[in-house]
Amino acid sequence: MPENKLMSQYSNDLEAGTDEAGRGCLAGPVTAAAVILPKSISLPGLTDSKKLSDKERNRLRPIIEKEALAFAVAHVYQEEIDEINILNASIKAMHLALNQLSVRPKFIAVDGNRFHAYQSIPHTTIIKGDGKYLHIAAASVLAKTYRDDYMSALSKEFPEYHWAQNKGYPTKKHREALVQFGKTPHHRTSFTLLNEQFKLTL
Repeated sequence: MPENKLMSQYSNDLEAGTDEAGRGCLAGPVTAAAVILPKSISLPGLTDSKKLSDKERNRLRPIIEKEALAFAVAHVYQEEIDEINILNASIKAMHLALNQLSVRPKFIAVDGNRFHAYQSIPHTTIIKGDGKYLHIAAASVLAKTYRDDYMSALSKEFPEYHWAQNKGYPTKKHREALVQFGKTPHHRTSFTLLNEQFKLTL
């Protein structure tokens, strides 16, 4: 299980962990969460959201929300992803989530290796941080579950793309639907929606 320890040099600092979900999807937003946890907390089973089942993530989400000192979730949608690119959109989503926290953090721990400074708050980036630190793992669970809920709801309007199952990721069924039905307003046009294997020969 990830450790519940602070990354900052000041033991009394309020520290936010932040992470995103949906960077590799062909459709829908990229979603980020920011979470501030109390220093002493036990969250059995919490780890990188990618290593958890849907059931485990959905079990942990209300516990995280109840136990957190503050949490927030934000989306950046496909139109802006196409305009500013997915890396900048991911970082913007993290900034938007940080903006919404009810408690201002004094330090930010970011999953990954790229980040733009947020206001005047010091930060550090940690590769695979969602498997190392509880607050980043908690953010990864919130980002993933909120984005999954969004895509599942959207799937009711576009059932042929199977977003309730694939959440917009480039699965075989998703790409087959793109061949048959074309793209929707929710697809990221700056992404390669169809690779050579799925292109039709006319």
